[in-house]
Amino acid sequence: MEITSQTNGITATTRKKDGTDIKENLWSEILGEVQKQGSTKLPSNKSVLVVGDNASGKTSLIAKLQGVEDPKKGSGLEYAYIDVRDEYRDDLTRLGVWVLDGDPGHTNLLKFALNEQSYAHTLVILAVSMNTPWSWLDQLQHWLKILAEHVDKLKLETEERQAARQKLVTAWQTYCEAGDDLDPGSPMKRSTRLSSADDELDALPLPEGALTTNLGLDIVVVVTKTDYMTTLEKEFDYRDEHFDFMQQWIRRFCLAHGASLFYTSVKEDKNCDLLYKYLTHRIYDLPFRTPALVVEKDAVLIPAGWDNLKKISILYENMQTCKPDDYYTDVIVPPPQRKTATNREVEVHPEDEQTFLARQQQLLLQGQAPTRGESPMRGQPGVKVSPRTPITGSQGSPNKKIDAKLTPGTPGGEGVLANFFNSLLNKKSGSPGGPATGGEMGTTPRSPDVSGATRQPPNGMEEGTTGDKLSVRTDAAAELDRLTRNMRL
Repeated sequence: MEITSQTNGITATTRKKDGTDIKENLWSEILGEVQKQGSTKLPSNKSVLVVGDNASGKTSLIAKLQGVEDPKKGSGLEYAYIDVRDEYRDDLTRLGVWVLDGDPGHTNLLKFALNEQSYAHTLVILAVSMNTPWSWLDQLQHWLKILAEHVDKLKLETEERQAARQKLVTAWQTYCEAGDDLDPGSPMKRSTRLSSADDELDALPLPEGALTTNLGLDIVVVVTKTDYMTTLEKEFDYRDEHFDFMQQWIRRFCLAHGASLFYTSVKEDKNCDLLYKYLTHRIYDLPFRTPALVVEKDAVLIPAGWDNLKKISILYENMQTCKPDDYYTDVIVPPPQRKTATNREVEVHPEDEQTFLARQQQLLLQGQAPTRGESPMRGQPGVKVSPRTPITGSQGSPNKKIDAKLTPGTPGGEGVLANFFNSLLNKKSGSPGGPATGGEMGTTPRSPDVSGATRQPPNGMEEGTTGDKLSVRTDAAAELDRLTRNMRL
């Protein structure tokens, strides 16, 4: 008697009389059970690629999904991971997350996050910020173009590329509301979408305008920083019709690309937990029972497959000054530059120390060689000299010889005065009122008395012969006396 059994595609024929055949059949059943249980484990090759402009909140969003309090922003292509737990299967895995810098010069790093091996296992998050809603059009079109060009360059088989696109189409055609296909008594059921082969025969056609651009990538558009809406209302005079226009435009964009839509706020913790659950639902087919949310303008949630043009048209009723078909930037215009920005104080950067010293040295070198041999301060107009500051030369050493050649022809007889001081320094002995040696100043000098009056020359000597020299000597003696008093002070 033969018994034929089939377990997971493995067929074994056993005979009761042959104990060896029965043993082989048992091993086949055990291996089949292990294989079946192993297939329920969460896969470890799944990943998320996050793209968007700088300051769009990518890093803060991923840190929130990770449960990190203090996110660290990097550059280029960052890598992180999110712990994912299947409570029903008691399984744990890590979801890899790639965050691409918004700098266009780093787009060449996409090849590390999205390649031929990871193409079928990657979900893409497109992040835009509510801080700059007037840039949504340019940002979304820019990143979709980069992704499309990158996917076209991948060396994928035609069947693989077509299978990825068909998977998105099937997901839209077989979508049903959350909870419609769930049996409350069967918590182990993991999908909220009709996915059996029999249900595909009853799949509905795609809604009008849906998936007109199909990259084969599961895309989630995330609008971050929705808490900034209050600032837009107060400072930029945004009204409900502006937010409705923005929402209907981005919903139509998501409809055309088969994308989901989430409005999130990390600051106020809006929709962050739902985004985490939705990502695990799309990637690992875990349960997601939250329906679409469109009531609160700052917490919108549109799952892929739910939306259509008829549902979007409900937003048209509140538009008074604009039409749905108006060009986006004609309605959501960039704000003008604030006037206060032009009146800011100019930031002063300190001069390099070596540059400053070199410039001062150059000025000093120029000041050491004035054109007329005078002090640099003497010839500058508008420069005042303190009356207590000596202006006759350096007084650091009383024995320092004064060079008369440095001051030729200077006013006030400074050259003569310098010669007189030099003669005094060269004398062997004498006093400021003593006679000069060598007959330099004449045979009969005159000198000041104690009271400061000038003595008259004896024998009626006239000023015509040696009077000029005596007068100069008298003035020099008075000047020397003044300098001596200053030095004592």
